[in-house]
Amino acid sequence: MTDPLLPEVVCGGSAEPQAALPLASEGVQRFVLQMAHGEILIEIRNGLAYVNGDRVEPIAETLQRIGEPGVAVRNL
Repeated sequence: MTDPLLPEVVCGGSAEPQAALPLASEGVQRFVLQMAHGEILIEIRNGLAYVNGDRVEPIAETLQRIGEPGVAVRNL
């Protein structure tokens, strides 16, 4: 993909679109979800997912780490 990623507009429980994210940057997709217990920031940076700043470990990496047999993980 050669085009820059642009900020997304997400609608929550109301019909009002969310405000633009002030930290939007090229190559990063950001989504803010308004949940009952608060807002959740989801980012995709360099093909990796982050939730509220913490990296989300892909299930294949988790299975390899715990020693699940027959699981191969490509190098990231």
